Amino acid sequence: MFAAAAMLLSLTACLLLIVGADLYLHQRAERSAGLNLWGYRGPLLGRKAPREVRLAFLGGSTMFGYGVSWDQAIPALVEHELNAAVAPVRSANLALNNEGAYSFLYTLQDYDYLEPDIVVLYEGYNDLMGDEDGGNVSLLRHESGVFRLTGYYPILPLALRERAMLFRYGSLETAYAVERGAPPGGAVFQPGVASRSVAAAIETANTVGKSVGRQLSRLSPEMPKDVANRSEAGCAPPWSMYCQSVFRAVQFALARGRHVAVASQPLATKIRTQLHTDQQQAVIDMLGRRFAGDARVVHVDLRGAVDLYDAGLSFDEMHLTAAGNRMAAERMAQALKPVVASVRASRP
Repeated sequence: MFAAAAMLLSLTACLLLIVGADLYLHQRAERSAGLNLWGYRGPLLGRKAPREVRLAFLGGSTMFGYGVSWDQAIPALVEHELNAAVAPVRSANLALNNEGAYSFLYTLQDYDYLEPDIVVLYEGYNDLMGDEDGGNVSLLRHESGVFRLTGYYPILPLALRERAMLFRYGSLETAYAVERGAPPGGAVFQPGVASRSVAAAIETANTVGKSVGRQLSRLSPEMPKDVANRSEAGCAPPWSMYCQSVFRAVQFALARGRHVAVASQPLATKIRTQLHTDQQQAVIDMLGRRFAGDARVVHVDLRGAVDLYDAGLSFDEMHLTAAGNRMAAERMAQALKPVVASVRASRP
């Protein structure tokens, strides 16, 4: 009994330490580049106010606002454009880097408790591979057993991993290059004994956190990643999976009594321009076929909203600067005004 009590006390202390460290990291990171406690970007949203109109924004890194702070990303800027004193607008930035349209349905299910009135689906770049190799089936939050079981999104494992990588390789760019098997650019960093010892200690702490996550994963196994039925949306390859993913997300949102805006991103550059054009035309045609006459579903066309070749608007011909996000948000807010008005008019 003494041994069991000692082990339980030790495990409890360890868990409290891990949770405390994770909460601290969330507090530091959530208003800049990180995610809040429940795995989305920006301030936590509480219970909806009586006349509040709430928008949920889904997508990849361009909606997340990669490279800018949370309040310079599109969701926060659209909220600012649409806000009104009598019926405030609040936004939830549910986007996550690298995720594509496949993630839409699962993200809507995960955050159904936020009760959005309007769902904005904004992704195409991360699905330009089309149906090849099964398409983009990234569900980054679902890689965490803790999130799947509780809805809490821990960031400590990633933070510890990247800190150890810094000690071992000198920079994250070099570390990720080594992991991909690519030759590191520039001078090769040679860590000293002290750096290697610190890296080993951090990796050990990370192993403990991962072990807890694996145990929780057994209580909430991950679902198989596939889009079994691709015929409902009616899109031909290579866009059958992309269209079906958008289609099933729209269906889910409508079944929950929500409005949906499917937005096309600014037109991709260089050799991807035609691919992006074909992809977006496929999904626009699908919306016309399957949701024609349904006022709850709208298309927001941002393909010509921002010049991605302009370095002042996009720093890598994909992700937008604060100025670029502002231009896209203004165009999006203009298109969403009638939708917001419709939601307000439906309220007593």
